[in-house]
Formats: sequence, structure tokens, C-alpha cells
Amino acid sequence: MSVAQSTSTGTILVVDDNPTNIQVLFDVLSESGYRVAIAKSGEAALQRLQSYHPDIILLDVMMPGIDGFETCQRLKTDPTTRNIPVIFMTALSDTVDKVKGLSLGAVDYITKPIQHEETLARVRVHLQLSSTQKALEQRTTELSQTLDNLRQTQVHLVQSEKMSSLGQLVAGVAHEINNPINFINGNLEPAAEHVRDLIAFIELYRECYSQPHPKIQAWMDEVDVEYIEEDLPKLIDSMKIGCDRIRQLVLSLRNFARLDESHLKAVDLHEGIESTLLILQHCLKASPDCAAIQTSKNYGELPLVECYPSQLNQVFMNLLGNAIDALKEQARNAPPLWHPKISIRTYMSEPNWVNIAIADNGTGIPDEVKMKLFDPFFTTKPVGKGTGLGLSICHQIVTEKHKGKIYCYSTLGQGTEFVVQIPVRQGIGQVGA
Repeated sequence: MSVAQSTSTGTILVVDDNPTNIQVLFDVLSESGYRVAIAKSGEAALQRLQSYHPDIILLDVMMPGIDGFETCQRLKTDPTTRNIPVIFMTALSDTVDKVKGLSLGAVDYITKPIQHEETLARVRVHLQLSSTQKALEQRTTELSQTLDNLRQTQVHLVQSEKMSSLGQLVAGVAHEINNPINFINGNLEPAAEHVRDLIAFIELYRECYSQPHPKIQAWMDEVDVEYIEEDLPKLIDSMKIGCDRIRQLVLSLRNFARLDESHLKAVDLHEGIESTLLILQHCLKASPDCAAIQTSKNYGELPLVECYPSQLNQVFMNLLGNAIDALKEQARNAPPLWHPKISIRTYMSEPNWVNIAIADNGTGIPDEVKMKLFDPFFTTKPVGKGTGLGLSICHQIVTEKHKGKIYCYSTLGQGTEFVVQIPVRQGIGQVGA
């Protein structure tokens, strides 16, 4: 195949201080369809590379000023030029020089005097290799991005299914409890009336028969009728209080699940926080390893917030659960006078933005860990204690679903605070950091 028949493309930078060599290479490469740029010294080559990047560089070894080895070394230390293939051109046959050039990052050698076909063959091969490498790198990047997307999707699907199952369970339990509680509550008042009637009957009997039959008197003394008269109304009242408490718990469970609210809805965020605290109440109680966790609430005046209620409740659950875990971990090595605390604040930072801050007085989070908190599958908990999905899902719910922001502020030895910022109405522009 003649040189003129080649249909190769690409830009080649020829670096040589010999005009004859430059002319020969320019003619050979141009006739083969390549775009050719010329530099007559290492300094000139480095200067030209600041404005454009050739596909390959033919670099003479022996040049005045910066020689080819120094030029190649500078190319390979510059992140913007290190991946450009370099082919050395030299009349030297010393193996030591060739090894030195290859060790500096060159991909090949062309020996002078220039052999046209050999030069074209080597240029063509290394251009193809470079193109293939770039394609592989691009493909690898695309596959990596696809894998990340699939992992994110999997995380969201798993967590969504988990919360959906939890919501269904909570709603189902609430429904099953609600029916018998309503039955009991509905019968408590008639039962109280019957008790009052029976007590009235006893009083009437005493009024009419101040000296009852000895057997009746013995029985009344044995069961202590006066105590029953005093205590029975109290029992009825206690049952009413307990029944009301259970009904409030059922309402909180249903409020937390909110299965019927998969769309945007304006809600009172404080109700969601209270429902979450109620569900976690057993975790706040004292245990052999940790004192009772004190909770303080400082609720501001918030308007109804347009949001996905069940998903925000999930955020509150994760943040409060993490705070509880951190405090219980801290309790194992805490000083005698230390008491675990969680504080919850809500406030308006700007006219259209609400803030929910959840803080603990645990050990805090190191900076290197804080940078990875919202990464999927990252966790500092022991194997089997955490999936590394909770904060990632919180970040996704807050930033993507509600167009808000979530921050973590932590000082070692003092504690950690998470702040969630969301707009009062969806569609409002992003808040500044």
C-alpha cells in the first residue's frame, strides 16, 4: 500500500530541531491524512501543548535546551498531557537510552534515519491503542455510573419496600387495636352508670335497714363494702385514662404510617415528630447499660408544611434512632455525672423555609466520617447492626423529594446535630447554605 492511499486521521505533534527531519515527517504524515503540527524545541512543544492536545507526539531525543527526556518527563507529570502517547525519535542505538525513555513514559521508539512505512505503522498502531484505551475508559466510566445508579435504585426500592411494609404493619396493628378499644371505651360509661346505681342501691339499703341481717353484715364486713364503694369509681376512671392512652397510641401509629398520604399534603410536622417519639419511647427508657435518655423539645411556630408525611416521618425515625444508638454507645464509657440527652428544635430560618434540628450529647463524629455520612452503604456500626442506608435515604428524601437540604454539625466530645431544611411549599427555590 502506498503512502498516498492511507486514509488515517489524527493530529500529530512533531518535535525536532532538524529542519530536514521535520520536512520528511511532515510530508509523510500529511500525505497519509494526518494533521501535523511542528515544534522545533522542547520549550516550544510544552508551550504549544498549553493551547491544544495532539493525539500523539513524535519527540526527538537529542535537542538543544530541554532534551527529549526532560520534555517527556514534564509531559508525564502534567495531568493534562500525561496520557498523550509519546514516541521517541533517535539515531542512537544504545539500549540504555531506550530503557530510560520507556521508563519515563514513552510508548515506543523510531530509529533515524526515518523509515516511512515503519513510522506510519508505529504511529497507526499507537493511535489505535490510544483510541481503544480512551474508549475503554469512557465505557468504564459509563458502566461505573450505571452501577452506581443501579445501586441507588436498589437502595431506594429496598428501603421503600421496607417502609411500606412497616407502614402496613403499623396501620394493621393500629386497626386491630382500635376496634376492641372502641368497644371497651363505648361500654365504660354504661358500666360507670351501673356502678353508680349499685352504690346508690347499697346506700338506700342502709338507709332503710340500718340493722341488716347478721349474715349480710358479716359478708359486708368481710368484703369491706365501704372500701369497694370508694375504690370502684376510681377503677372505672383509671380504665378510662388507660383506654384514652391506647387510643392516642393508635392515633399516633396511624399518623406515623400515613398510608393514605402518598401525595403531597400540608401537615403539622410536630405531629409527625411526636408520633415518632411515641414509637421510640421504649428505646428512651433506662436500661442496665444506659440511663434514661432525656428529651427536650423546643417547638417554634410553624405553618402547615407541604410534604410527603410518611417519608418525612421516616427521616425523623432514622435521625432519632441514630441519636439513641450514639448515646447508648457513649454510655458504656461515659463519666459518672454524664446524662444522655436529645434535643429537638423547630424554627423558621427564612420566611418560606422550616428547620428541624435533632441533637444529642454523644461523642460526636470525626471529620473523615462526617464526609461519608450520606454515602450509600457507609456505616460505622458493627456488622449486623446497620446497613448504611438510613442517612442515604434521609438525604434522598430531603434533597430530591422535598428539594431541601440536610446538614450535620458535630464536635468530638460534645455531640452531633442534624438539621433538616425544607420549603413550606414545594417549588420554592433552594435555600442558601
